[in-house]
Amino acid sequence: MKIDETNIEIIKELRQGKKSFKKIADKLSITENTVRSRVNNLQDEGILEICGLVEPSMLPDHKVVIIGIRLSEMNLVEKGEEISKLKGVISVSVVTGRYDLIVLVLFKKGFGLLEFYTEEISQVQGVRSVETFVVYKSYNLKVPYIF
Repeated sequence: MKIDETNIEIIKELRQGKKSFKKIADKLSITENTVRSRVNNLQDEGILEICGLVEPSMLPDHKVVIIGIRLSEMNLVEKGEEISKLKGVISVSVVTGRYDLIVLVLFKKGFGLLEFYTEEISQVQGVRSVETFVVYKSYNLKVPYIF
């Protein structure tokens, strides 16, 4: 699917969350049906997902942690996909630098760093080392509520 300037403008309008297709259409000087059709196509192609996001620091007893993972193997994509399915994982990125993967994880009361490492990461073969970065304060970070 071709992402043109109109698609980009529609995506920008949806950045703040729910907004009527009519308001978007009026602002962009296109029809409401055009907006609806394009949003549906973007969703069908897996390019756009409309979902509720939360500010993690506002959730009682929740914490966001960033984990840098070094692998002993070079099957980065396969391991990234495997780790992305673990409990608490919001996202996994294959990166350059001293880590192979950067993992964003949401913890809650009863499921924290110890449980994540002993119950989840320990099941993944080929993890050479991990480094944990606890997020004390973040700016512009909104995450899907996954529990």
